[in-house]
Amino acid sequence: MKALILKEYMHLEIADVPAPQISAPDDVLIRIKATAICGSDVHGIDGSTGRRQPPLTMGHEAAGLVAAVGPGVKNVATGDRVTFDSTIWCGECHFCRRGEVNLCDNRRVLGVSCDEYRREGTFAEYVVVPERIIYRLPESVAFEEAALTEPVSVAMHAFRITNMQPGESAAVVGSGLIGLLLIQIIRSYSPHLIFAFDTDSQRRAAALRAGADFALDPADPASQKKVLDMTEGRGVDRVFEAVGASAPIATAVAAARKGGTVTLIGNISPKAEIPLQSVVTREISLIGSCAISGEYPVSLDLMASHKIDAKSVISAIAPLEEGPLWFERLYRREPGLLKVVLVP
Repeated sequence: MKALILKEYMHLEIADVPAPQISAPDDVLIRIKATAICGSDVHGIDGSTGRRQPPLTMGHEAAGLVAAVGPGVKNVATGDRVTFDSTIWCGECHFCRRGEVNLCDNRRVLGVSCDEYRREGTFAEYVVVPERIIYRLPESVAFEEAALTEPVSVAMHAFRITNMQPGESAAVVGSGLIGLLLIQIIRSYSPHLIFAFDTDSQRRAAALRAGADFALDPADPASQKKVLDMTEGRGVDRVFEAVGASAPIATAVAAARKGGTVTLIGNISPKAEIPLQSVVTREISLIGSCAISGEYPVSLDLMASHKIDAKSVISAIAPLEEGPLWFERLYRREPGLLKVVLVP
Protein backbone atom coordinates (compact mmCIF):
# COMPACT_ATOMS: atom_id res chain seq x y z
CA MET A 1 0.00 0.00 0.00
CA LYS A 2 1.00 3.65 -0.36
CA ALA A 3 1.99 5.49 2.81
CA LEU A 4 3.45 8.87 3.72
CA ILE A 5 6.57 8.04 5.71
CA LEU A 6 8.68 10.23 7.96
CA LYS A 7 11.94 8.70 6.72
CA GLU A 8 14.11 10.96 8.83
CA TYR A 9 13.53 14.22 10.63
CA MET A 10 12.31 16.92 8.24
CA HIS A 11 12.04 14.44 5.37
CA LEU A 12 8.71 12.92 4.29
CA GLU A 13 8.15 10.74 1.24
CA ILE A 14 5.55 8.48 -0.32
CA ALA A 15 6.59 4.83 -0.24
CA ASP A 16 5.20 1.36 -0.86
CA VAL A 17 4.93 -0.53 2.42
CA PRO A 18 3.22 -3.79 3.46
CA ALA A 19 -0.44 -3.36 4.33
CA PRO A 20 -1.26 -3.97 8.01
CA GLN A 21 -2.79 -7.32 8.90
CA ILE A 22 -5.50 -8.36 11.34
CA SER A 23 -3.74 -10.16 14.19
CA ALA A 24 -6.15 -10.03 17.13
CA PRO A 25 -9.79 -11.22 17.30
CA ASP A 26 -11.09 -7.65 17.81
CA ASP A 27 -8.95 -6.06 15.09
CA VAL A 28 -10.61 -4.10 12.27
CA LEU A 29 -8.90 -3.23 9.00
CA ILE A 30 -9.97 0.20 7.76
CA ARG A 31 -9.52 1.65 4.28
CA ILE A 32 -8.64 5.27 4.94
CA LYS A 33 -10.78 7.73 2.97
CA ALA A 34 -9.59 10.94 4.64
CA THR A 35 -6.89 11.73 7.19
CA ALA A 36 -6.06 15.13 8.66
CA ILE A 37 -2.68 16.59 9.62
CA CYS A 38 -2.53 17.37 13.34
CA GLY A 39 -0.40 20.12 14.83
CA SER A 40 1.39 17.45 16.86
CA ASP A 41 2.45 15.78 13.58
CA VAL A 42 3.81 19.10 12.31
CA HIS A 43 5.70 19.74 15.54
CA GLY A 44 6.95 16.17 15.50
CA ILE A 45 8.74 16.16 12.16
CA ASP A 46 11.79 18.05 13.44
CA GLY A 47 12.37 15.70 16.39
CA SER A 48 11.71 18.32 19.04
CA THR A 49 8.87 16.41 20.69
CA GLY A 50 10.58 13.03 20.83
CA ARG A 51 7.27 11.35 19.88
CA ARG A 52 7.74 10.92 16.14
CA GLN A 53 10.95 8.90 15.89
CA PRO A 54 11.55 7.90 12.24
CA PRO A 55 10.91 5.86 10.25
CA LEU A 56 7.21 6.22 10.94
CA THR A 57 3.80 6.52 9.30
CA MET A 58 2.29 9.39 11.29
CA GLY A 59 -1.38 10.41 11.48
CA HIS A 60 -4.22 9.79 13.94
CA GLU A 61 -7.18 11.86 12.69
CA ALA A 62 -9.02 9.82 10.08
CA ALA A 63 -12.17 8.18 8.75
CA GLY A 64 -12.81 5.41 6.28
CA LEU A 65 -14.53 2.16 5.36
CA VAL A 66 -14.30 -1.14 7.19
CA ALA A 67 -12.40 -3.47 4.85
CA ALA A 68 -12.15 -6.58 7.03
CA VAL A 69 -12.82 -7.66 10.61
CA GLY A 70 -11.34 -10.14 13.07
CA PRO A 71 -13.36 -13.15 14.26
CA GLY A 72 -14.29 -11.47 17.55
CA VAL A 73 -15.70 -8.26 16.08
CA LYS A 74 -19.42 -7.84 16.78
CA ASN A 75 -20.50 -4.24 16.23
CA VAL A 76 -19.09 -3.23 12.85
CA ALA A 77 -19.07 -4.98 9.49
CA THR A 78 -17.36 -4.74 6.13
CA GLY A 79 -18.47 -1.61 4.30
CA ASP A 80 -19.41 0.42 7.39
CA ARG A 81 -18.44 4.10 7.34
CA VAL A 82 -16.42 4.75 10.51
CA THR A 83 -14.02 6.94 12.41
CA PHE A 84 -11.98 6.04 15.48
CA ASP A 85 -10.26 7.43 18.54
CA SER A 86 -6.62 8.45 18.26
CA THR A 87 -5.81 6.63 21.50
CA ILE A 88 -5.83 2.86 21.87
CA TRP A 89 -6.71 2.20 25.51
CA CYS A 90 -6.40 -1.18 27.21
CA GLY A 91 -9.79 -1.40 28.94
CA GLU A 92 -8.28 -3.24 31.91
CA CYS A 93 -6.22 -0.80 34.00
CA HIS A 94 -7.49 1.20 37.01
CA PHE A 95 -8.31 4.26 34.90
CA CYS A 96 -10.02 2.39 32.08
CA ARG A 97 -12.23 0.63 34.63
CA ARG A 98 -13.24 4.09 35.90
CA GLY A 99 -14.13 5.19 32.36
CA GLU A 100 -11.12 7.52 32.22
CA VAL A 101 -9.72 5.93 29.09
CA ASN A 102 -7.70 9.03 28.19
CA LEU A 103 -5.60 8.34 31.30
CA CYS A 104 -5.04 4.65 30.49
CA ASP A 105 -1.79 3.31 31.94
CA ASN A 106 -1.14 1.46 28.68
CA ARG A 107 -2.38 4.04 26.17
CA ARG A 108 -0.94 4.00 22.67
CA VAL A 109 -1.50 6.86 20.25
CA LEU A 110 -1.75 6.10 16.55
CA GLY A 111 1.08 7.52 14.48
CA VAL A 112 3.43 7.90 17.44
CA SER A 113 6.83 6.35 18.02
CA CYS A 114 8.65 7.20 21.22
CA ASP A 115 10.96 5.42 23.65
CA GLU A 116 8.05 3.44 25.10
CA TYR A 117 6.26 2.21 21.96
CA ARG A 118 5.70 2.53 18.22
CA ARG A 119 2.30 2.54 16.51
CA GLU A 120 1.92 3.16 12.78
CA GLY A 121 -0.68 5.74 11.85
CA THR A 122 -3.21 6.84 9.27
CA PHE A 123 -1.21 8.58 6.54
CA ALA A 124 -1.66 5.44 4.47
CA GLU A 125 -4.25 3.49 2.53
CA TYR A 126 -5.04 1.16 5.45
CA VAL A 127 -4.78 1.00 9.22
CA VAL A 128 -5.72 -1.66 11.79
CA VAL A 129 -7.37 -0.61 15.07
CA PRO A 130 -9.32 -2.48 17.77
CA GLU A 131 -13.11 -2.44 17.57
CA ARG A 132 -13.49 -0.73 20.96
CA ILE A 133 -12.25 2.63 19.64
CA ILE A 134 -14.40 2.66 16.46
CA TYR A 135 -17.57 4.73 15.87
CA ARG A 136 -20.00 4.59 12.96
CA LEU A 137 -20.51 7.78 10.98
CA PRO A 138 -23.88 9.49 10.52
CA GLU A 139 -24.79 9.47 6.83
CA SER A 140 -24.76 13.27 6.70
CA VAL A 141 -21.11 13.51 7.80
CA ALA A 142 -18.64 13.26 4.91
CA PHE A 143 -15.32 11.46 5.34
CA GLU A 144 -13.38 14.74 5.14
CA GLU A 145 -15.44 16.18 7.98
CA ALA A 146 -15.32 12.94 9.96
CA ALA A 147 -11.51 13.07 9.90
CA LEU A 148 -11.90 16.02 12.27
CA THR A 149 -13.94 14.12 14.85
CA GLU A 150 -10.78 13.69 16.90
CA PRO A 151 -10.01 17.42 17.36
CA VAL A 152 -13.71 18.17 17.82
CA SER A 153 -13.73 15.57 20.60
CA VAL A 154 -10.59 17.05 22.18
CA ALA A 155 -12.43 20.37 22.39
CA MET A 156 -15.60 18.65 23.62
CA HIS A 157 -13.68 16.85 26.37
CA ALA A 158 -12.31 20.16 27.63
CA PHE A 159 -15.80 21.66 27.58
CA ARG A 160 -17.32 18.65 29.37
CA ILE A 161 -14.84 18.48 32.25
CA THR A 162 -15.13 22.24 32.79
CA ASN A 163 -18.80 21.75 33.64
CA MET A 164 -19.81 25.11 32.20
CA GLN A 165 -23.34 26.10 33.17
CA PRO A 166 -25.94 27.83 30.95
CA GLY A 167 -25.64 31.59 31.16
CA GLU A 168 -21.98 31.62 32.19
CA SER A 169 -19.52 33.72 30.23
CA ALA A 170 -16.52 32.15 28.51
CA ALA A 171 -13.20 33.08 26.98
CA VAL A 172 -11.03 31.07 24.61
CA VAL A 173 -7.33 31.99 24.46
CA GLY A 174 -5.89 30.93 21.12
CA SER A 175 -7.99 30.86 17.97
CA GLY A 176 -6.27 27.98 16.24
CA LEU A 177 -8.11 24.80 15.36
CA ILE A 178 -9.06 23.68 18.89
CA GLY A 179 -9.95 27.22 19.92
CA LEU A 180 -12.28 27.70 16.96
CA LEU A 181 -13.97 24.36 17.57
CA LEU A 182 -14.38 25.23 21.25
CA ILE A 183 -16.08 28.49 20.36
CA GLN A 184 -18.56 26.58 18.20
CA ILE A 185 -19.19 24.08 20.99
CA ILE A 186 -19.70 26.75 23.63
CA ARG A 187 -22.03 28.66 21.32
CA SER A 188 -24.10 25.55 20.67
CA TYR A 189 -24.68 25.04 24.40
CA SER A 190 -24.95 28.58 25.74
CA PRO A 191 -26.15 31.86 24.22
CA HIS A 192 -24.11 33.91 26.68
CA LEU A 193 -20.97 36.01 26.25
CA ILE A 194 -17.89 34.53 24.50
CA PHE A 195 -14.52 36.27 24.21
CA ALA A 196 -11.69 35.08 21.97
CA PHE A 197 -8.04 36.09 22.32
CA ASP A 198 -5.39 35.82 19.64
CA THR A 199 -2.45 37.93 18.49
CA ASP A 200 -3.21 37.15 14.82
CA SER A 201 -5.82 39.38 13.18
CA GLN A 202 -6.92 36.68 10.71
CA ARG A 203 -7.53 34.25 13.54
CA ARG A 204 -9.47 36.87 15.47
CA ALA A 205 -11.69 37.29 12.41
CA ALA A 206 -12.13 33.50 12.24
CA ALA A 207 -13.12 33.48 15.93
CA LEU A 208 -15.90 35.96 15.24
CA ARG A 209 -17.15 33.81 12.36
CA ALA A 210 -17.08 30.78 14.68
CA GLY A 211 -19.40 32.51 17.13
CA ALA A 212 -17.34 34.67 19.49
CA ASP A 213 -18.93 37.97 20.52
CA PHE A 214 -15.58 39.75 20.85
CA ALA A 215 -12.16 38.88 19.44
CA LEU A 216 -9.37 40.65 21.30
CA ASP A 217 -5.62 41.05 20.91
CA PRO A 218 -3.98 40.01 24.20
CA ALA A 219 -1.11 42.38 23.47
CA ASP A 220 -3.50 45.36 23.48
CA PRO A 221 -3.77 46.88 26.99
CA ALA A 222 -7.38 47.83 26.23
CA SER A 223 -8.42 44.16 25.92
CA GLN A 224 -8.50 43.49 29.65
CA LYS A 225 -10.59 46.62 30.21
CA LYS A 226 -13.02 45.39 27.54
CA VAL A 227 -13.46 42.10 29.39
CA LEU A 228 -14.12 43.87 32.68
CA ASP A 229 -16.49 46.38 31.08
CA MET A 230 -18.57 43.55 29.58
CA THR A 231 -18.67 41.45 32.77
CA GLU A 232 -19.65 44.11 35.32
CA GLY A 233 -16.05 44.36 36.46
CA ARG A 234 -15.75 40.70 37.48
CA GLY A 235 -14.07 38.86 34.62
CA VAL A 236 -15.07 35.68 32.79
CA ASP A 237 -16.59 32.62 34.46
CA ARG A 238 -14.84 29.95 32.38
CA VAL A 239 -11.61 30.40 30.41
CA PHE A 240 -10.12 27.84 28.01
CA GLU A 241 -6.42 28.10 27.17
CA ALA A 242 -5.68 26.41 23.83
CA VAL A 243 -2.04 27.30 23.21
CA GLY A 244 0.09 26.00 26.06
CA ALA A 245 2.71 28.65 26.81
CA SER A 246 3.40 31.17 29.56
CA ALA A 247 2.02 34.31 27.88
CA PRO A 248 -1.39 32.88 26.87
CA ILE A 249 -1.75 31.20 30.26
CA ALA A 250 -1.20 34.61 31.87
CA THR A 251 -3.85 36.06 29.54
CA ALA A 252 -6.27 33.31 30.56
CA VAL A 253 -5.72 33.84 34.28
CA ALA A 254 -6.11 37.60 33.94
CA ALA A 255 -9.43 37.18 32.09
CA ALA A 256 -10.94 34.87 34.74
CA ARG A 257 -13.13 36.20 37.54
CA LYS A 258 -12.45 35.46 41.19
CA GLY A 259 -13.46 31.87 41.83
CA GLY A 260 -13.51 31.14 38.10
CA THR A 261 -11.80 28.33 36.21
CA VAL A 262 -9.05 28.14 33.62
CA THR A 263 -8.99 24.90 31.60
CA LEU A 264 -5.57 24.17 30.11
CA ILE A 265 -5.68 22.29 26.79
CA GLY A 266 -2.63 23.48 24.89
CA ASN A 267 0.72 21.82 25.57
CA ILE A 268 3.05 23.27 22.97
CA SER A 269 5.62 23.87 25.74
CA PRO A 270 6.70 21.19 28.23
CA LYS A 271 6.90 23.85 30.95
CA ALA A 272 5.19 27.20 31.49
CA GLU A 273 5.10 29.87 34.15
CA ILE A 274 1.82 30.76 35.83
CA PRO A 275 0.91 33.99 37.67
CA LEU A 276 0.79 32.13 40.97
CA GLN A 277 -0.29 34.94 43.26
CA SER A 278 -3.17 35.85 40.98
CA VAL A 279 -4.31 32.21 40.89
CA VAL A 280 -4.05 31.77 44.66
CA THR A 281 -5.41 35.10 45.92
CA ARG A 282 -8.35 35.04 43.51
CA GLU A 283 -8.99 31.32 44.08
CA ILE A 284 -8.87 30.34 40.42
CA SER A 285 -9.19 26.64 39.61
CA LEU A 286 -6.78 25.25 37.02
CA ILE A 287 -8.02 22.16 35.14
CA GLY A 288 -5.86 20.06 32.85
CA SER A 289 -7.61 18.54 29.84
CA CYS A 290 -6.06 15.55 28.08
CA ALA A 291 -7.29 13.99 24.84
CA ILE A 292 -10.70 12.28 24.71
CA SER A 293 -12.77 10.12 27.03
CA GLY A 294 -15.96 9.03 25.33
CA GLU A 295 -16.87 12.26 23.54
CA TYR A 296 -16.97 10.85 19.99
CA PRO A 297 -20.75 10.17 19.88
CA VAL A 298 -21.74 13.67 20.99
CA SER A 299 -19.15 15.20 18.65
CA LEU A 300 -20.56 13.26 15.69
CA ASP A 301 -24.10 14.30 16.67
CA LEU A 302 -23.06 17.97 16.75
CA MET A 303 -21.43 17.63 13.32
CA ALA A 304 -24.42 15.81 11.87
CA SER A 305 -26.80 18.50 13.15
CA HIS A 306 -24.49 21.24 11.77
CA LYS A 307 -24.02 22.80 15.19
CA ILE A 308 -20.34 22.16 14.54
CA ASP A 309 -19.20 23.17 11.07
CA ALA A 310 -16.06 21.10 10.53
CA LYS A 311 -15.71 22.42 6.98
CA SER A 312 -15.12 25.92 8.35
CA VAL A 313 -11.70 24.93 9.70
CA ILE A 314 -10.56 22.87 6.69
CA SER A 315 -8.14 24.93 4.62
CA ALA A 316 -7.39 22.30 1.98
CA ILE A 317 -8.22 18.77 0.86
CA ALA A 318 -5.37 17.21 -1.11
CA PRO A 319 -4.08 13.82 -2.30
CA LEU A 320 -1.82 11.93 0.09
CA GLU A 321 0.98 12.31 -2.46
CA GLU A 322 0.99 16.07 -1.77
CA GLY A 323 1.55 15.47 1.95
CA PRO A 324 5.21 16.58 2.01
CA LEU A 325 4.28 19.93 0.44
CA TRP A 326 1.47 20.59 2.91
CA PHE A 327 3.64 19.61 5.85
CA GLU A 328 6.22 22.13 4.69
CA ARG A 329 3.61 24.88 4.45
CA LEU A 330 2.19 24.04 7.87
CA TYR A 331 5.65 23.89 9.43
CA ARG A 332 6.38 27.37 8.07
CA ARG A 333 3.16 28.54 9.77
CA GLU A 334 1.72 29.88 6.54
CA PRO A 335 -0.83 32.59 7.42
CA GLY A 336 -4.45 31.52 7.27
CA LEU A 337 -3.66 27.81 7.05
CA LEU A 338 -5.55 25.70 9.60
CA LYS A 339 -6.47 22.10 8.91
CA VAL A 340 -5.29 20.10 5.88
CA VAL A 341 -7.03 16.82 5.03
CA LEU A 342 -5.18 14.24 2.94
CA VAL A 343 -6.98 11.67 0.78
CA PRO A 344 -5.09 8.38 0.10
